[in-house]
Amino acid sequence: MMRSELIQRMQAEEKWDVLVIGGGATGLGTAVDAASRGFKTLLLEAYDFAKGTSSRSTKLVHGGVRYLAQGNVSLVYEALHERGRLQHNAPHIVKPLSFVVPGYRWWNLPWYGSGLVLYSLMAGKLGFGISKPITKKEALKLAPTLEPKGLMGGITYYDGQFDDTRLAISLMRTIEDKGGFAINYMRVTELPKINGMVDGVVVQDTIGGKEYRLRAKAIVNATGVFVDQVRQLDEPGASKLISPSQGIHFVLDKSFLPGDHAIMIPKTDDGRVLFAVPWHDRVILGTTDTPVKEVKIEPRPLHEEIEYLLGHAARYLSKDPTPADVLSVYTGLRPLMKGEAGDSTASLSREHTLLVSPSGLITITGGKWTTYRKMGEVTVDKAIAVGGLLQVPCVTQDLPIHGWKQEPQPEPFGVYGSDAPALKGLLAEQPGWDKPLHANLPYLAGEVVWAARYEQARTVEDFLARRTRALLLDARASQEMAPNVAELLAGELGYDETWQAEQVRLYRELADGYLLQPKKAEAAPVTTG
Repeated sequence: MMRSELIQRMQAEEKWDVLVIGGGATGLGTAVDAASRGFKTLLLEAYDFAKGTSSRSTKLVHGGVRYLAQGNVSLVYEALHERGRLQHNAPHIVKPLSFVVPGYRWWNLPWYGSGLVLYSLMAGKLGFGISKPITKKEALKLAPTLEPKGLMGGITYYDGQFDDTRLAISLMRTIEDKGGFAINYMRVTELPKINGMVDGVVVQDTIGGKEYRLRAKAIVNATGVFVDQVRQLDEPGASKLISPSQGIHFVLDKSFLPGDHAIMIPKTDDGRVLFAVPWHDRVILGTTDTPVKEVKIEPRPLHEEIEYLLGHAARYLSKDPTPADVLSVYTGLRPLMKGEAGDSTASLSREHTLLVSPSGLITITGGKWTTYRKMGEVTVDKAIAVGGLLQVPCVTQDLPIHGWKQEPQPEPFGVYGSDAPALKGLLAEQPGWDKPLHANLPYLAGEVVWAARYEQARTVEDFLARRTRALLLDARASQEMAPNVAELLAGELGYDETWQAEQVRLYRELADGYLLQPKKAEAAPVTTG
C-alpha cells in the first residue's frame, strides 16, 4: 500500500480501538495482538520500525542463563516458552543455535553444567535440545578459536537465533495482514484529553510535514527508552520509569569463529555474559552494560566499552581482534526499570512493567525481544479494560507470522520465507535487479525496490540498516552501496537527484559512527547494470 493511501486510511477512521505509539518489538507485538483480535488498530512510529533498541540486540532468542543464576526462575521459564513459540510461529527467521560454554577452572564444569541442564529442562516440549558436558578436544572442535590455554572442557546447550529487524518487518506486515495499519515517520507530539482522559494523539508526518489529529479508545505508549518522554506529554513532571544502559557489539569476520557453534562466557569481570555468535556469515561479539544519562536515537560506543570488548575477546579467543578487524560496531540502549540507588544496570530487572496513568495512557516498558509476544498480550488485555472494548481472547500463541515457511530458503532469500517466490519474480522485472549491490555482501539491487514497495523503506538508511543488515555486516561496504540504493529508491518513490545526494550524504555520515578505523580510499561499488 502506498504511503499516501496509508495516510488516507489513517485519517478516514473516526476512532481507533487501539492506537500504539512506538514501532519497536513491544509496539509491533502489541499491534499484532490487537489486530489479530479484530480491533481497529493503528501503530505510529516516529522514525523507522525497529530503528532503536530493537535493531541492536545480540540476535538471540533466549531464556536468559544469567537470570537463572540470579534466581529469577519465573522470568526464565516464561522466556524459554516464548522462545519455543516464536520459533514455531516464525521458523523462517528464528533458528536453534548450539552454544559452547568453556570451563577454565575445575569448578566451572559441574557448576555451569547443572544450571544449564535445568535451563534445558525448563523449556519442556518447547525445548531446543539438552545440555551436556564435552571434553577439551570436543570444545575446540566445535569452537576452534577458543583460547586453549587452561581450557579443561566445556558444556553445550541450546538457545535461539534470529534477525531482529527482519522479524520486526515481518510483524509490521502481519499487522497489515490482520487488517491493522502501521506507519513509520509519524511523530506523536500531543496527547489531547477530554474530561481529563486521553482521547487521541496529534501526530506530525516527518516526511510530508502535515499534522493530524486522531482519536482512539485506548492509547499505548510502547516507545522503549523514550517512554518517559511520551509520559511527559501526558503528565508533565511525571517521575521517570527507566534507568537506561547501553551495550555495544562488534561484528567480525567469520574467521574469528569458524563453524556454526556460538561461545558463551557466563560471567565476565563486571558480571555480564559475553557472547561470540555466528550470524549471516559474520561473528557478533558482545556485550557491555554501561549506565547512560541521556537517551539518543543514535547512541555511540564509549572508548572504555571498546577497550573492554577487545580485552575480553583477547582473553577468550585464540585469534585476537584489533580495531582494524571490526567490520561494524553498533550500540543499543536498554529500557531497564529503575532500581534502588547504587544498583548497577547489569543487576536491574529485564522483566516488563505495565501501568496506566490517571488519564488512561497505557505504558508498557522493559522486557526483551524474546518476550515481546507476551508483553503484547498483557498490554491488549489492559487496553480492553481501559478502552471498554469487547472481551476477545488472545490468539497470538500459535499465530503464524508473515512469511511463515517451515522449509529453509536459499540465501539471500531465507528471511523472506514464503515471500521469496514473489521477490524472485520482481528481480526478473528489470535488467540488473538480480545483480549484487556490492561484492562483499549478498544483497541484490531488486531488494531495494521490494523494500520500498512492500516494507515501507523510505530512506537509504532504512534499506541498508534494517531491510537488509549491510550497515552491521560491513559498514564501509554499505557506504559504497549508498549511491546505487539511493538511485533505486528514488526511481521507486519519485524523488530527484537532489534527494539522492542528500540521502547518500546522510547515510555515509551515520555509517561513520559504526566504524572504529578512519576511512581508507574507497573501492568502486559493484554496479547494478
